[in-house]
Amino acid sequence: MGAVNVYGVGNPLIDVLAAVEDHELEDLSLEKGTMRLVDDEQADRILAVLGEREKVYASGGSCPNTMNTLAVLGVSSALAGCIGDDELGGIYIDGLREDGVISDVTQVDAPTGSSLVLISPDGERTMCTRLGACRRFSPEYVDHGRVRDARMLHFTGYMWDTESQKSAVSAAIETARASDTTVVFDVADPMAVDRYRDDFRALIGGSVDVLFANRAEACALLDDDSLGAREAARELSSWCGIAAVKDGKHGSSIGLDGESSSVPGEPVDAIDTTGAGDNYAAGFMYGLLAGESPADAARYASHVAARIVRQRGSQFRGEARSGVRAEIHGLRDPVAASRK
Repeated sequence: MGAVNVYGVGNPLIDVLAAVEDHELEDLSLEKGTMRLVDDEQADRILAVLGEREKVYASGGSCPNTMNTLAVLGVSSALAGCIGDDELGGIYIDGLREDGVISDVTQVDAPTGSSLVLISPDGERTMCTRLGACRRFSPEYVDHGRVRDARMLHFTGYMWDTESQKSAVSAAIETARASDTTVVFDVADPMAVDRYRDDFRALIGGSVDVLFANRAEACALLDDDSLGAREAARELSSWCGIAAVKDGKHGSSIGLDGESSSVPGEPVDAIDTTGAGDNYAAGFMYGLLAGESPADAARYASHVAARIVRQRGSQFRGEARSGVRAEIHGLRDPVAASRK
């Protein structure tokens, strides 16, 4: 079936995006800017509040967003996960094919998962996820041959929400560690750290080569809210080698083997921050795969993230796909020249 550069393991979800007011989040007892799992009753309550207002439907999921943008940038990528053997599942697989992502997803007898993405007036997103078929992903659905042949294995903290998913990722990590495959972990959400802090610490310290976290997630991992992004990156990199800590408009800090540096972000008027971190991860991995230093990889990452927040949705569509690819490829010569 062919080798890929990046093998991603994640939750394939259909995103439902809608604008909300801050008071509506409060009325729904939702914490702004976080992701939470919801059951059918909770999801129906949110949909009732949204009513007939305009909604945008798109293929999504954190790791899938990253795989999609890697494909946009010309990096061969595959996605593993579970979707429903239903109409939405078929639409999802067709979308992967159209976007150039190799499908290693498995269809099962369960509804395709969905994520309600609630966008506040300031562009911040609050996500309520109904996992559906995603919960069924288990070790037998991992293509270990592809993991062995890949240059990177990528997954997120959301995969710890069920034991079957966690077991599948653990099996993929074991295969990666036995080969030359770099293990890349995106913490993905501060509430995931709250739920699985001990698991994540053990994972990062024992199996991870590249870590992505925002400052809140990094501070939660380190159990110290007073840390700045650069301090957190330095400390986390002593656990895993490379740690990229995102800090919003301030850019990001890159830790490398116990040392750290800061990389400025790009000024931007954000319309929708959905998928900003997922796209940052794609830009960073693109840089590493291209042979750039972690600091230069972060510059690519910042540019891709700045590009995605200027639009609605977490994946590049239409002319934006060719646009961001040309821009990132155009950055390579100046970045290389700056190191001479």
